[in-house]
Amino acid sequence: MTSDNYNGQLLSLLGLCRAASLASFGHDAAKSALRDSRARLCLVCGDASPRLAEEFKYLTNAASVPLREIKATSLDIKQATQYKAAVLTVNDKGFANKIMALL
Repeated sequence: MTSDNYNGQLLSLLGLCRAASLASFGHDAAKSALRDSRARLCLVCGDASPRLAEEFKYLTNAASVPLREIKATSLDIKQATQYKAAVLTVNDKGFANKIMALL
């Protein structure tokens, strides 16, 4: 699978998640979803700061939620979902499984 195809499929799925209100975008929303046990998957963008990536590594370990770093940037996320975020959670098991299969 080419990088463009991978990014396209991933961003399309994230756009669907947003449209269905099944994702939490940004630091505070993602942290809240992890704390409230709504998150099924946490994604950290390739351009996220090391501090942010480390913080969510700790939070996802504590919540037993998978964490994946993706190649897409926060601007790619914004184009697909209308939310600029370097971290997000997917709050639906079906979407989370499909995204993990892509990764």
